[in-house]
Amino acid sequence: MILSALTAISPVDGRYRGKTEALASYFSEFALIRYRVRVEAEYFCALTEVLPQLEAANRPEIHEALRRVYLDFSMADAERIKEIERTTNHDVKAVEYFIKERMDAAGLGAYREFVHFGLTSQDINNTALPLSVKEALEEVYYPALDSVMSVLYRYAEAWEEIAMPAKTHGQPASPTRLGKEIRVFAYRLEQQLTLLRAVPISAKFGGATGNFNAHHAAYPQTDWRAFADRFVSERLGLVREAWTTQISNYDNLAALFDGLRRVNTILIDLCRDMWQYISMDYFKQKIKAGEVGSSAMPHKVNPIDFENAEGNLGVADAILTHLSTKLPISRLQRDLTDSTVTRNIGVPLAHIVVALASLNKGLEKLVLNRPAIDHELDAHREVVAEAIQTILRREGYPQPYEALKALTRKNEAVTEESIDRFIDSLELSDAVKAELKAVNPHNYTGV
Repeated sequence: MILSALTAISPVDGRYRGKTEALASYFSEFALIRYRVRVEAEYFCALTEVLPQLEAANRPEIHEALRRVYLDFSMADAERIKEIERTTNHDVKAVEYFIKERMDAAGLGAYREFVHFGLTSQDINNTALPLSVKEALEEVYYPALDSVMSVLYRYAEAWEEIAMPAKTHGQPASPTRLGKEIRVFAYRLEQQLTLLRAVPISAKFGGATGNFNAHHAAYPQTDWRAFADRFVSERLGLVREAWTTQISNYDNLAALFDGLRRVNTILIDLCRDMWQYISMDYFKQKIKAGEVGSSAMPHKVNPIDFENAEGNLGVADAILTHLSTKLPISRLQRDLTDSTVTRNIGVPLAHIVVALASLNKGLEKLVLNRPAIDHELDAHREVVAEAIQTILRREGYPQPYEALKALTRKNEAVTEESIDRFIDSLELSDAVKAELKAVNPHNYTGV
Protein backbone atom coordinates (compact mmCIF):
# COMPACT_ATOMS: atom_id res chain seq x y z
CA MET A 1 0.00 0.00 0.00
CA ILE A 2 1.18 3.49 -0.82
CA LEU A 3 1.29 5.69 2.28
CA SER A 4 -1.45 8.32 2.21
CA ALA A 5 -3.96 9.92 4.54
CA LEU A 6 -6.20 6.90 3.87
CA THR A 7 -3.55 4.24 4.50
CA ALA A 8 -1.70 5.82 7.44
CA ILE A 9 -1.87 3.73 10.61
CA SER A 10 -1.96 6.70 12.96
CA PRO A 11 -4.99 9.02 12.68
CA VAL A 12 -2.76 12.04 13.33
CA ASP A 13 -1.14 11.33 9.95
CA GLY A 14 -4.36 10.05 8.39
CA ARG A 15 -7.82 11.32 9.28
CA TYR A 16 -6.50 14.36 11.17
CA ARG A 17 -3.61 15.22 8.87
CA GLY A 18 -5.16 18.54 7.92
CA LYS A 19 -5.13 19.61 11.58
CA THR A 20 -1.68 18.24 12.46
CA GLU A 21 0.34 18.99 9.35
CA ALA A 22 2.02 22.02 10.93
CA LEU A 23 3.70 19.72 13.46
CA ALA A 24 5.51 17.86 10.68
CA SER A 25 7.98 20.74 10.61
CA TYR A 26 9.03 19.83 14.16
CA PHE A 27 8.48 16.12 14.77
CA SER A 28 8.70 14.25 11.47
CA GLU A 29 11.79 12.23 10.59
CA PHE A 30 12.64 14.97 8.09
CA ALA A 31 12.37 17.60 10.84
CA LEU A 32 14.52 15.61 13.26
CA ILE A 33 17.25 15.27 10.65
CA ARG A 34 17.09 18.98 9.83
CA TYR A 35 17.34 19.93 13.53
CA ARG A 36 20.38 17.67 13.87
CA VAL A 37 22.01 19.35 10.88
CA ARG A 38 21.24 22.73 12.44
CA VAL A 39 22.91 21.83 15.74
CA GLU A 40 25.98 20.39 14.00
CA ALA A 41 26.34 23.46 11.78
CA GLU A 42 25.93 25.92 14.66
CA TYR A 43 28.39 23.92 16.76
CA PHE A 44 31.04 24.11 14.06
CA CYS A 45 30.50 27.87 13.77
CA ALA A 46 30.88 28.22 17.53
CA LEU A 47 34.12 26.22 17.48
CA THR A 48 35.64 28.60 14.95
CA GLU A 49 35.49 31.30 17.62
CA VAL A 50 37.59 29.40 20.18
CA LEU A 51 39.93 26.93 18.45
CA PRO A 52 43.18 28.15 16.86
CA GLN A 53 43.01 25.55 14.08
CA LEU A 54 39.69 27.06 12.97
CA GLU A 55 40.67 30.71 13.17
CA ALA A 56 40.73 31.02 9.38
CA ALA A 57 37.17 29.63 9.22
CA ASN A 58 35.83 32.24 11.60
CA ARG A 59 34.46 34.34 8.79
CA PRO A 60 30.85 35.45 8.14
CA GLU A 61 30.77 33.93 4.66
CA ILE A 62 31.81 30.52 5.97
CA HIS A 63 29.30 30.68 8.79
CA GLU A 64 26.61 31.65 6.30
CA ALA A 65 27.57 28.76 4.01
CA LEU A 66 27.23 26.32 6.93
CA ARG A 67 23.90 27.80 7.97
CA ARG A 68 22.54 27.53 4.46
CA VAL A 69 22.92 23.76 4.77
CA TYR A 70 20.07 23.64 7.28
CA LEU A 71 18.22 26.78 6.17
CA ASP A 72 17.91 25.40 2.64
CA PHE A 73 17.57 21.78 3.77
CA SER A 74 15.54 19.81 1.23
CA MET A 75 13.87 16.45 0.94
CA ALA A 76 16.73 15.39 -1.34
CA ASP A 77 19.18 16.26 1.47
CA ALA A 78 17.20 14.17 3.95
CA GLU A 79 17.11 11.26 1.50
CA ARG A 80 20.89 11.52 1.06
CA ILE A 81 21.35 11.28 4.83
CA LYS A 82 19.07 8.23 4.96
CA GLU A 83 21.13 6.71 2.16
CA ILE A 84 24.31 7.22 4.19
CA GLU A 85 22.56 5.77 7.25
CA ARG A 86 21.92 2.52 5.38
CA THR A 87 25.70 2.07 5.45
CA THR A 88 26.52 3.52 8.86
CA ASN A 89 23.45 2.09 10.61
CA HIS A 90 23.74 5.20 12.78
CA ASP A 91 21.50 8.19 12.17
CA VAL A 92 23.63 10.92 13.77
CA LYS A 93 26.84 9.68 12.16
CA ALA A 94 25.05 9.90 8.82
CA VAL A 95 24.35 13.59 9.51
CA GLU A 96 28.03 14.16 10.29
CA TYR A 97 29.12 12.53 7.02
CA PHE A 98 26.53 14.55 5.08
CA ILE A 99 27.83 17.85 6.45
CA LYS A 100 31.39 16.80 5.62
CA GLU A 101 30.28 16.10 2.06
CA ARG A 102 28.78 19.56 1.81
CA MET A 103 31.94 21.12 3.23
CA ASP A 104 34.06 19.25 0.72
CA ALA A 105 31.84 20.53 -2.09
CA ALA A 106 32.16 24.10 -0.76
CA GLY A 107 35.95 23.96 -0.58
CA LEU A 108 35.96 23.72 3.22
CA GLY A 109 37.35 20.18 3.38
CA ALA A 110 40.36 21.32 5.39
CA TYR A 111 38.06 21.83 8.37
CA ARG A 112 35.89 18.71 7.96
CA GLU A 113 37.26 16.80 10.98
CA PHE A 114 35.99 19.49 13.32
CA VAL A 115 32.42 18.55 12.45
CA HIS A 116 31.00 16.70 15.48
CA PHE A 117 34.31 17.38 17.27
CA GLY A 118 34.44 15.66 20.68
CA LEU A 119 30.70 14.96 20.68
CA THR A 120 28.52 11.93 21.19
CA SER A 121 25.26 11.45 19.35
CA GLN A 122 23.22 12.49 22.37
CA ASP A 123 24.84 15.94 22.35
CA ILE A 124 23.04 16.35 19.05
CA ASN A 125 19.82 14.52 19.90
CA ASN A 126 19.42 16.13 23.30
CA THR A 127 19.74 19.60 21.80
CA ALA A 128 17.83 19.01 18.57
CA LEU A 129 14.87 17.46 20.40
CA PRO A 130 14.24 20.18 23.02
CA LEU A 131 14.77 22.80 20.34
CA SER A 132 12.04 21.20 18.23
CA VAL A 133 9.74 21.01 21.27
CA LYS A 134 10.40 24.66 22.14
CA GLU A 135 9.64 25.90 18.64
CA ALA A 136 6.58 23.66 18.24
CA LEU A 137 5.14 25.03 21.47
CA GLU A 138 5.82 28.63 20.47
CA GLU A 139 4.64 28.36 16.88
CA VAL A 140 1.83 25.79 17.00
CA TYR A 141 0.65 24.84 20.50
CA TYR A 142 0.44 28.21 22.23
CA PRO A 143 -1.33 29.90 19.29
CA ALA A 144 -3.86 27.05 19.13
CA LEU A 145 -4.55 27.27 22.85
CA ASP A 146 -4.75 31.06 22.63
CA SER A 147 -7.53 30.68 20.06
CA VAL A 148 -9.58 28.62 22.51
CA MET A 149 -8.90 31.06 25.33
CA SER A 150 -9.95 33.99 23.14
CA VAL A 151 -13.37 32.41 22.71
CA LEU A 152 -13.60 31.84 26.47
CA TYR A 153 -12.72 35.49 27.17
CA ARG A 154 -15.32 36.63 24.66
CA TYR A 155 -18.06 34.47 26.16
CA ALA A 156 -17.09 35.41 29.72
CA GLU A 157 -17.65 39.06 28.85
CA ALA A 158 -20.75 38.57 26.72
CA TRP A 159 -22.48 36.39 29.32
CA GLU A 160 -21.24 38.28 32.38
CA GLU A 161 -24.75 39.16 33.59
CA ILE A 162 -26.54 35.96 32.60
CA ALA A 163 -27.91 34.29 35.75
CA MET A 164 -27.64 30.53 35.55
CA PRO A 165 -28.62 27.60 37.76
CA ALA A 166 -25.61 26.06 39.48
CA LYS A 167 -25.34 22.37 40.21
CA THR A 168 -23.40 20.86 43.10
CA HIS A 169 -23.57 17.06 43.28
CA GLY A 170 -25.89 17.39 40.28
CA GLN A 171 -28.52 19.14 42.40
CA PRO A 172 -29.77 22.75 42.16
CA ALA A 173 -27.48 25.08 44.13
CA SER A 174 -27.08 28.81 44.70
CA PRO A 175 -27.31 30.48 41.29
CA THR A 176 -24.23 31.69 39.50
CA ARG A 177 -23.49 33.67 36.35
CA LEU A 178 -22.70 31.99 33.06
CA GLY A 179 -19.90 34.41 32.22
CA LYS A 180 -18.26 33.78 35.58
CA GLU A 181 -18.37 30.01 35.08
CA ILE A 182 -16.67 30.40 31.70
CA ARG A 183 -14.12 32.75 33.25
CA VAL A 184 -13.20 30.08 35.79
CA PHE A 185 -11.86 27.90 32.97
CA ALA A 186 -9.94 30.80 31.42
CA TYR A 187 -8.45 31.62 34.82
CA ARG A 188 -7.39 28.03 35.43
CA LEU A 189 -5.74 27.87 32.01
CA GLU A 190 -3.98 31.19 32.66
CA GLN A 191 -2.52 29.85 35.90
CA GLN A 192 -1.27 26.61 34.39
CA LEU A 193 0.12 28.36 31.31
CA THR A 194 2.21 30.57 33.60
CA LEU A 195 3.65 27.44 35.22
CA LEU A 196 4.11 25.72 31.87
CA ARG A 197 6.02 28.63 30.36
CA ALA A 198 8.24 28.76 33.46
CA VAL A 199 9.54 25.21 32.90
CA PRO A 200 13.10 25.45 31.52
CA ILE A 201 13.54 23.78 28.16
CA SER A 202 16.95 22.30 28.69
CA ALA A 203 19.55 20.41 26.73
CA LYS A 204 22.40 18.03 27.43
CA PHE A 205 25.71 18.99 25.86
CA GLY A 206 28.83 17.54 27.48
CA GLY A 207 30.46 14.74 25.54
CA ALA A 208 30.30 10.98 25.73
CA THR A 209 29.44 10.67 29.44
CA GLY A 210 28.78 14.31 30.23
CA ASN A 211 32.31 15.26 31.35
CA PHE A 212 33.84 16.83 28.18
CA ASN A 213 36.47 14.08 28.27
CA ALA A 214 37.53 14.38 24.64
CA HIS A 215 37.28 18.17 24.56
CA HIS A 216 39.45 18.49 27.65
CA ALA A 217 42.01 16.01 26.37
CA ALA A 218 42.48 17.95 23.12
CA TYR A 219 42.26 21.49 24.55
CA PRO A 220 42.80 21.37 28.33
CA GLN A 221 43.13 25.16 28.61
CA THR A 222 39.66 25.81 27.17
CA ASP A 223 36.76 26.28 29.56
CA TRP A 224 34.44 23.83 27.86
CA ARG A 225 31.67 24.20 30.39
CA ALA A 226 31.48 27.94 29.75
CA PHE A 227 31.68 27.30 26.00
CA ALA A 228 28.81 24.82 26.16
CA ASP A 229 26.68 27.15 28.28
CA ARG A 230 27.12 29.93 25.73
CA PHE A 231 26.53 27.64 22.78
CA VAL A 232 23.31 26.15 24.14
CA SER A 233 21.85 29.42 25.41
CA GLU A 234 22.98 31.94 22.79
CA ARG A 235 22.81 29.86 19.62
CA LEU A 236 19.94 27.50 20.47
CA GLY A 237 17.94 29.47 23.04
CA LEU A 238 17.94 26.58 25.52
CA VAL A 239 19.26 26.00 29.04
CA ARG A 240 22.19 23.61 29.43
CA GLU A 241 21.93 20.89 32.05
CA ALA A 242 25.17 21.24 33.98
CA TRP A 243 25.43 17.73 35.47
CA THR A 244 24.43 14.79 33.27
CA THR A 245 25.37 11.31 32.14
CA GLN A 246 25.60 10.59 28.42
CA ILE A 247 21.99 11.65 28.04
CA SER A 248 19.75 14.46 29.18
CA ASN A 249 18.31 14.06 32.64
CA TYR A 250 14.93 14.67 30.98
CA ASP A 251 13.54 16.03 34.27
CA ASN A 252 12.60 19.39 32.77
CA LEU A 253 11.08 17.71 29.74
CA ALA A 254 9.06 15.50 32.10
CA ALA A 255 7.92 18.61 33.98
CA LEU A 256 6.86 20.11 30.67
CA PHE A 257 4.81 17.02 29.81
CA ASP A 258 3.22 17.08 33.26
CA GLY A 259 2.36 20.75 32.69
CA LEU A 260 0.73 19.89 29.38
CA ARG A 261 -1.29 17.19 31.14
CA ARG A 262 -2.54 19.68 33.72
CA VAL A 263 -3.70 21.98 30.93
CA ASN A 264 -5.35 18.99 29.26
CA THR A 265 -7.16 18.11 32.49
CA ILE A 266 -8.72 21.58 32.55
CA LEU A 267 -9.69 21.28 28.90
CA ILE A 268 -11.30 17.88 29.52
CA ASP A 269 -13.25 19.42 32.39
CA LEU A 270 -14.38 22.19 30.05
CA CYS A 271 -15.44 19.68 27.38
CA ARG A 272 -17.51 17.70 29.86
CA ASP A 273 -19.22 20.78 31.28
CA MET A 274 -20.09 22.10 27.83
CA TRP A 275 -21.38 18.66 26.88
CA GLN A 276 -23.55 18.65 30.03
CA TYR A 277 -24.86 22.18 29.43
CA ILE A 278 -25.85 21.18 25.90
CA SER A 279 -27.64 18.09 27.23
CA MET A 280 -29.50 20.33 29.72
CA ASP A 281 -30.52 22.57 26.80
CA TYR A 282 -28.69 25.63 28.15
CA PHE A 283 -27.05 25.77 24.73
CA LYS A 284 -28.20 24.93 21.25
CA GLN A 285 -25.65 24.32 18.49
CA LYS A 286 -25.37 26.08 15.17
CA ILE A 287 -26.59 23.76 12.46
CA LYS A 288 -24.63 23.31 9.27
CA ALA A 289 -26.57 22.34 6.17
CA GLY A 290 -25.87 18.79 5.07
CA GLU A 291 -24.44 17.57 8.37
CA VAL A 292 -25.92 14.46 9.98
CA GLY A 293 -26.09 13.93 13.75
CA SER A 294 -27.20 10.30 13.69
CA SER A 295 -27.48 7.65 11.00
CA ALA A 296 -30.86 6.63 12.44
CA MET A 297 -32.36 9.64 14.26
CA PRO A 298 -32.78 12.68 12.00
CA HIS A 299 -33.43 15.11 14.85
CA LYS A 300 -30.08 14.73 16.58
CA VAL A 301 -27.39 17.42 16.75
CA ASN A 302 -24.72 15.77 18.83
CA PRO A 303 -21.97 17.60 20.78
CA ILE A 304 -19.37 15.73 18.75
CA ASP A 305 -16.71 18.45 18.82
CA PHE A 306 -16.47 18.32 22.62
CA GLU A 307 -16.46 14.51 22.55
CA ASN A 308 -13.72 14.47 19.91
CA ALA A 309 -11.65 16.94 21.92
CA GLU A 310 -12.07 14.95 25.13
CA GLY A 311 -11.05 11.70 23.44
CA ASN A 312 -7.94 13.16 21.84
CA LEU A 313 -6.89 14.84 25.08
CA GLY A 314 -7.21 11.49 26.83
CA VAL A 315 -4.95 9.78 24.29
CA ALA A 316 -2.44 12.64 24.63
CA ASP A 317 -2.44 12.34 28.41
CA ALA A 318 -1.77 8.61 28.27
CA ILE A 319 1.32 9.13 26.11
CA LEU A 320 2.49 12.19 28.06
CA THR A 321 2.26 10.16 31.27
CA HIS A 322 4.49 7.47 29.81
CA LEU A 323 6.96 10.05 28.51
CA SER A 324 7.21 11.90 31.82
CA THR A 325 7.63 8.75 33.92
CA LYS A 326 9.90 6.82 31.54
CA LEU A 327 12.38 9.34 30.12
CA PRO A 328 14.05 10.40 33.41
CA ILE A 329 14.91 6.74 34.08
CA SER A 330 17.83 5.03 32.37
CA ARG A 331 20.37 2.31 33.14
CA LEU A 332 23.64 3.69 34.51
CA GLN A 333 25.03 6.24 32.06
CA ARG A 334 22.66 5.37 29.23
CA ASP A 335 20.52 2.76 27.55
CA LEU A 336 18.69 3.03 24.25
CA THR A 337 15.11 3.02 25.51
CA ASP A 338 14.95 6.83 25.36
CA SER A 339 15.69 6.85 21.63
CA THR A 340 12.53 5.10 20.49
CA VAL A 341 10.40 6.86 23.10
CA THR A 342 11.48 10.40 22.21
CA ARG A 343 10.48 9.81 18.60
CA ASN A 344 6.88 9.78 19.83
CA ILE A 345 6.92 13.21 21.47
CA GLY A 346 5.11 14.71 18.51
CA VAL A 347 2.24 12.22 18.85
CA PRO A 348 0.63 13.63 22.03
CA LEU A 349 1.13 17.16 20.77
CA ALA A 350 -0.63 16.17 17.55
CA HIS A 351 -3.60 14.80 19.51
CA ILE A 352 -3.67 18.01 21.55
CA VAL A 353 -3.72 20.13 18.40
CA VAL A 354 -6.60 18.04 17.04
CA ALA A 355 -8.41 18.47 20.36
CA LEU A 356 -7.91 22.23 20.42
CA ALA A 357 -9.25 22.56 16.89
CA SER A 358 -12.33 20.51 17.80
CA LEU A 359 -12.84 22.37 21.07
CA ASN A 360 -12.57 25.72 19.32
CA LYS A 361 -15.08 24.58 16.71
CA GLY A 362 -17.48 23.34 19.38
CA LEU A 363 -17.29 26.55 21.36
CA GLU A 364 -17.95 28.65 18.28
CA LYS A 365 -21.08 26.60 17.53
CA LEU A 366 -22.72 27.34 20.89
CA VAL A 367 -25.99 29.28 20.83
CA LEU A 368 -27.22 30.52 24.20
CA ASN A 369 -30.71 29.22 25.03
CA ARG A 370 -31.71 31.90 27.53
CA PRO A 371 -35.37 30.74 27.87
CA ALA A 372 -34.28 27.27 29.04
CA ILE A 373 -31.90 28.76 31.60
CA ASP A 374 -34.53 31.19 32.90
CA HIS A 375 -37.13 28.42 33.06
CA GLU A 376 -34.91 26.26 35.23
CA LEU A 377 -34.11 29.19 37.51
CA ASP A 378 -37.83 29.78 38.02
CA ALA A 379 -38.44 26.08 38.57
CA HIS A 380 -36.06 25.96 41.54
CA ARG A 381 -37.02 28.78 43.88
CA GLU A 382 -35.58 26.75 46.76
CA VAL A 383 -32.08 27.90 45.77
CA VAL A 384 -32.68 31.25 47.51
CA ALA A 385 -33.03 29.47 50.86
CA GLU A 386 -29.37 30.12 51.56
CA ALA A 387 -29.90 33.86 51.15
CA ILE A 388 -33.02 33.93 53.33
CA GLN A 389 -31.50 31.96 56.19
CA THR A 390 -28.31 34.05 56.08
CA ILE A 391 -30.29 37.31 56.34
CA LEU A 392 -32.29 35.76 59.19
CA ARG A 393 -29.03 34.95 60.96
CA ARG A 394 -28.08 38.59 60.57
CA GLU A 395 -31.38 39.57 62.20
CA GLY A 396 -30.86 37.16 65.10
CA TYR A 397 -33.83 35.00 64.12
CA PRO A 398 -33.82 31.66 66.03
CA GLN A 399 -32.73 28.55 64.10
CA PRO A 400 -33.12 29.97 60.57
CA TYR A 401 -31.35 27.07 58.87
CA GLU A 402 -33.73 24.56 60.40
CA ALA A 403 -36.75 26.69 59.44
CA LEU A 404 -35.65 26.85 55.78
CA LYS A 405 -34.78 23.17 55.79
CA ALA A 406 -38.35 22.34 56.78
CA LEU A 407 -39.66 24.51 53.93
CA THR A 408 -37.39 23.38 51.13
CA ARG A 409 -36.73 19.65 51.72
CA LYS A 410 -40.26 18.50 51.03
CA ASN A 411 -41.01 16.35 48.01
CA GLU A 412 -42.96 19.15 46.42
CA ALA A 413 -42.10 22.20 44.37
CA VAL A 414 -41.01 25.35 46.16
CA THR A 415 -42.64 28.31 44.46
CA GLU A 416 -42.46 32.06 44.74
CA GLU A 417 -45.84 31.95 46.48
CA SER A 418 -44.80 29.34 49.07
CA ILE A 419 -41.67 31.30 49.89
CA ASP A 420 -43.67 34.53 50.26
CA ARG A 421 -46.10 32.75 52.61
CA PHE A 422 -43.18 31.50 54.66
CA ILE A 423 -41.68 34.99 54.87
CA ASP A 424 -45.04 36.49 55.87
CA SER A 425 -45.27 33.97 58.73
CA LEU A 426 -42.02 35.21 60.28
CA GLU A 427 -41.94 37.73 63.09
CA LEU A 428 -39.90 40.34 61.23
CA SER A 429 -40.24 43.97 60.28
CA ASP A 430 -41.93 44.82 57.00
CA ALA A 431 -38.63 46.19 55.71
CA VAL A 432 -36.81 42.90 56.29
CA LYS A 433 -39.71 40.93 54.80
CA ALA A 434 -39.55 43.13 51.71
CA GLU A 435 -35.79 42.55 51.52
CA LEU A 436 -36.29 38.79 51.70
CA LYS A 437 -39.05 38.79 49.05
CA ALA A 438 -36.82 40.76 46.70
CA VAL A 439 -34.34 37.90 46.53
CA ASN A 440 -34.95 35.58 43.58
CA PRO A 441 -32.89 33.09 41.53
CA HIS A 442 -32.22 35.72 38.84
CA ASN A 443 -30.57 38.26 41.15
CA TYR A 444 -29.05 36.01 43.79
CA THR A 445 -25.77 35.58 41.93
CA GLY A 446 -23.19 37.15 44.25
CA VAL A 447 -20.41 39.43 43.10
